[in-house]
Amino acid sequence: MGEETFDVAVIGGGPAGLMAAETVARSGRSVAVFEKMPTFGRKFLMAGRGGLNLTHSEDFERFVGRYGDRAGALRPMLEAFGPQNLVAWAEGLGQPTFVGASGRVFPKAMKASPLLRAWLARLESLGVQLRTRAEWTGWSADGGLLINGEVVRARAVVLALGGASWAKLGSDAAWVPALEGQGAEVAPFRAANCGFDVAWSPVFRERFAGEPLKNVALKQGGRTARGDAMVAGYGLEGGAVYALSARLRDAIEAHGSAVLTIDLRPDIPVETLERRLHAPRGGQSLANFLRKAVKLAPVEVNLLREAHGLDLPDTPAGLAAAIKAAPIALTGVQPLGRAISAAGGVRFESLEGLALKHRPDVVLAGEMLDWEAPTGGYLLQACFASGVAAGQQALARLG
Repeated sequence: MGEETFDVAVIGGGPAGLMAAETVARSGRSVAVFEKMPTFGRKFLMAGRGGLNLTHSEDFERFVGRYGDRAGALRPMLEAFGPQNLVAWAEGLGQPTFVGASGRVFPKAMKASPLLRAWLARLESLGVQLRTRAEWTGWSADGGLLINGEVVRARAVVLALGGASWAKLGSDAAWVPALEGQGAEVAPFRAANCGFDVAWSPVFRERFAGEPLKNVALKQGGRTARGDAMVAGYGLEGGAVYALSARLRDAIEAHGSAVLTIDLRPDIPVETLERRLHAPRGGQSLANFLRKAVKLAPVEVNLLREAHGLDLPDTPAGLAAAIKAAPIALTGVQPLGRAISAAGGVRFESLEGLALKHRPDVVLAGEMLDWEAPTGGYLLQACFASGVAAGQQALARLG
């Protein structure tokens, strides 16, 4: 059949790769997407199982700040394709959105599958060739792309191969050696948006694993995250934990442990708690007294004992202070394979824009780049925005 040739080849069929393909196809250029898995967007579909959190509606400066040390590198992409652009794009595919109470933005369908189906149909209508079970393994001796052992030619290439979490869905970082061979500097992958180990007592672990901690405030090193957490058999996980996961992970790597302080009643001032705890206890057990006086659930009462010891303070002031600040020692980070996302990847310093310095025809997008963000819409937004930017840089390469 001879070698196939395209203006742009996109390797990776997740949100970043598909958005790069759409950006290129709208210019009238020929483009093909090669995905090694049997279907497109497998991690995208997994993200939508609990309600697809596309982006966030908060103030833009606060939004950009969620990307930490990489906010400067991502800012131009987020300015060019920000939350409002993503919402308009989704609604253009027939998927209206709404803003939840937390400011997060979801499609009304609360699923990824209708959006993905409409998106793939649009790409086909634009002439994009969509290939599954097509694995890229590097370059041929004369610079062609090796896809399933065959050579494919492209004037520009967008790599959107994912990070290193959820390997079973395709993000396995198998691409690292090939890119290092092209001069890319790759920061080691580390778990992000992950759970943390806690040395729970056997009784607490057996009784309360799987119990939620609702509307708590978590504090570490001067930073606070509000939301829900979950007691796991190994320790703690959940949205509020993930919001601090980068800081907690770095502290554990540096010092071997970290202390996470939990405020079980962040909306109630300590003085108010103390007044309520002045109520006569009578013959009630401490657990029943705390349940009636300040509505502490059994998991919360026993969490206080894990944090402060079995003998909790016996004064209203002491109990109020214990409820407002329960220190939990974190002793380890859950493995990368269990993490929602990964930190690390190709360093921006080894790129010109999003292209490899030594291979300007190769442009990168998505989670294979060295950035991280908490859950809440920030992960997907950066993947979409970097896909648009990569597609535009590939077009610029074509002239």
